[in-house]
Amino acid sequence: MIHMLLHPLFFLFILPVLIFFLFLKPSSEKKAKETATVTLPKAYPLIGSYLAIKANENTNTNIQWLSDILQISPAATFTLHRPLGRRKVITGNPATVQHILKTRFSIYQKGHIFLETLSDFLGTGIFNTNGDNWKFQRQVASHEFNTNSLRKFVEHVVDTELSNRLIPILTSASQDQKTLNFQDILQRFAFDNICKIAFGFDPEYLAPSVERSKFALAFEEATVISSKRFREPSELIWKIKRKLNIGSEKRLRIAVSEVHEFAKNIVRKKKRELKEKSSLESVDMLSRFLSSGHSDEDFVTDIVISFILAGKDTTSAALTWFFWLLSKNPRVENEIVKEIRDKSETPAYDEVKDMVYTHAALCESMRLYPPVPTDSKEAVEDDVLPDGTVVKKGTVVVYHVYAMGRLESIWGNDWAEFQPERWLEKFGDSGKWKFVARDSFSYPVFQAGPRICLGKEMAFMQMKRVVAGVLRQFKVVPAVAEGVEPNFVSFLTSQMEGGFHVKILERLA
Repeated sequence: MIHMLLHPLFFLFILPVLIFFLFLKPSSEKKAKETATVTLPKAYPLIGSYLAIKANENTNTNIQWLSDILQISPAATFTLHRPLGRRKVITGNPATVQHILKTRFSIYQKGHIFLETLSDFLGTGIFNTNGDNWKFQRQVASHEFNTNSLRKFVEHVVDTELSNRLIPILTSASQDQKTLNFQDILQRFAFDNICKIAFGFDPEYLAPSVERSKFALAFEEATVISSKRFREPSELIWKIKRKLNIGSEKRLRIAVSEVHEFAKNIVRKKKRELKEKSSLESVDMLSRFLSSGHSDEDFVTDIVISFILAGKDTTSAALTWFFWLLSKNPRVENEIVKEIRDKSETPAYDEVKDMVYTHAALCESMRLYPPVPTDSKEAVEDDVLPDGTVVKKGTVVVYHVYAMGRLESIWGNDWAEFQPERWLEKFGDSGKWKFVARDSFSYPVFQAGPRICLGKEMAFMQMKRVVAGVLRQFKVVPAVAEGVEPNFVSFLTSQMEGGFHVKILERLA
């Protein structure tokens, strides 16, 4: 393939196309942004719907644009025509989600486009692999998510990080009337937690004196650039840039090198521990992988990077949007504070698990602002979706989680309202709330089917413990002008564009 990319005749053919894709600014761009009318994108020979894609390529408009299109599409499914004849099916239909994630799971996989695009960053970690390799990683990792591990995680790892690091930072900010980037704080918190529970390693990243590390900056850059590869009109563009080591691909190579070195150091340290000690005080996930006979350093490094991505950026994204929504909905915040104050000052595992209203509010927050707003699979053979859409082998099918949280057909005409009560019903004569879950195909925030998130329960326990610890003592107040709404942006996971800048106020009794 590389020889083909460098062949002179190939460049004579492809260069005009690349110039068109790279430098054409469609005249419709400004007009498209000014109009509120949503229409299905037009497709043209050779370039497909490139003009519409280009006009909505920004990270803070692309997700919303596709969501708006699904709102007007029959069966909440449409086919996006990409340049050079490629097609992508995008859906928000629960029946179709069930079809690709469960019923026809075997033919909808992480296809070669997905695997190749993320291979430099994630290698063959659990989120970028199929078949036996995926099954092995999932089986070994599953031991970390039993009841005993969850109890240990909440009562030792999360509580320690909360009381020794997060609460003191918030107390100091409150006393000094200092503005914090709460999104960054939550990412640091989650990073320490995942490293401690999964790798038995404390990076001590959530400390007042610690600036953003080289690793954190490199991890963020690798995430952003890897994600943007998917938005190129043709994969040839980023492949040529990578071969020539220029632009974003040069920056990605440097960032990935930094990330891999950090992860390899964690693996090497754990190997030394296993060699020096006949038995460890506790067995973490990394120890299990290294003791399973799969001790190849590169392979285990890929696993470490994947779990850092899962543990660091997803729960922190969910909590960022949760605290912002609470600031706009004082009624909900008051209900949560009431529930928190019914628990002990440092609620134990069983008490955290019983925070029903808070659990519902977190689900409602993630409905509107999912940590992973879209996910894609590639058909390895021809298929027909439940609504009759024909899927040819090699076609990418995207289920749009963000859009699904906004579909009236799923959530009713009050879908835009932040209503935790939609997840609750009164239990018997007690007047207490009972949580009522939605099926995972209507609410695929944690995926569904065989690939459903292993860490779902752990994520909820961590988030509820953070909410209890923070809201018992503080109010989190956005440090923005009244009426200013943050932008929802997405790379591999979602973020609040520019961070979440807040004031921390002591909560009055």
